[in-house]
Amino acid sequence: MAMKNLSCAFLLFLFSLAATAQDSLSYRELLDLSYRSAEATTFDCLQRLHLLVPQLPESSECPPLLVWIGGGAWSFTDRNQELNLARQFARQGIAVAVVGHRLSRGRFSDKQHAGGVQHPAHIQDVAAAFRWLYDRAGDYGYDRQNIFVGGYSSGAHLTALLGLDPQYLAAEGLELSVIRGLLPVSGTYDIVDYHRVFAEHERPASREMATTHVKDVFGSDESLFPAASPVTYLDNLRAPLLLISDRGVYKYTRLLEDRLRETEFQNYQVLKVVDHNHGGLWRDLSQSKESVARSAMLSFIRRHRLVEG
Repeated sequence: MAMKNLSCAFLLFLFSLAATAQDSLSYRELLDLSYRSAEATTFDCLQRLHLLVPQLPESSECPPLLVWIGGGAWSFTDRNQELNLARQFARQGIAVAVVGHRLSRGRFSDKQHAGGVQHPAHIQDVAAAFRWLYDRAGDYGYDRQNIFVGGYSSGAHLTALLGLDPQYLAAEGLELSVIRGLLPVSGTYDIVDYHRVFAEHERPASREMATTHVKDVFGSDESLFPAASPVTYLDNLRAPLLLISDRGVYKYTRLLEDRLRETEFQNYQVLKVVDHNHGGLWRDLSQSKESVARSAMLSFIRRHRLVEG
């Protein structure tokens, strides 16, 4: 099955060469790979991933892999919009898998879908993609002992949940220990608090989003919100953690940071990027030639990757 997927992928193969002095490595792109079996796929156009693998010298070790989950309020995530960010890492010797997942309907936006899924469908897709990537490391040429997971905004929530609540990887036959490190960026990590922020907002339009945004994603039963919250599972945290936030949503990052201080876990860093708002930090990671946040992510992966010998 792995070789069949590989041969199909080459029909969509795009070989990208370093074009500027900023680019240090060439890489290959394999686009729209299906990570679920035909029987388990319900939204084929969404349940796919893009895979970028740097071209390293034959004498080099296989590159680490960053599994990346884009933002979009769980409702508008678009793996295609994350390709520029992925290319930034691939040029620096990091393989990247940009994971798409099923979407919620998002009634708060004019881009809303006629229908949509609710939690835990998003995280189940991410776990399935992780398993698919874990199994095919040898086929595509990255190191399955060095798989990191990161994401932006709603993707940061899914990153943290995958790395903290063991049930989703367990459903795929894996343990949390297969994740080498976690890099959530500008996310929310306590859905109880996230819902409260909207429900108690002074503006009626924002209060309405407690339903048209939060409950459309996580369901109407508020008693289930803790189960969808990464902060509920901090006792399970073992992987090194790099927690990054823009200035706009730092209150959510600070909440997780405060909870972390209450635990005995110390292998984490927090970076607040004060000169970018929510959209600005994503553009900085994706487009800037020099990005403090991206440099911190690269350093984190290189520092924590497991080296043989």
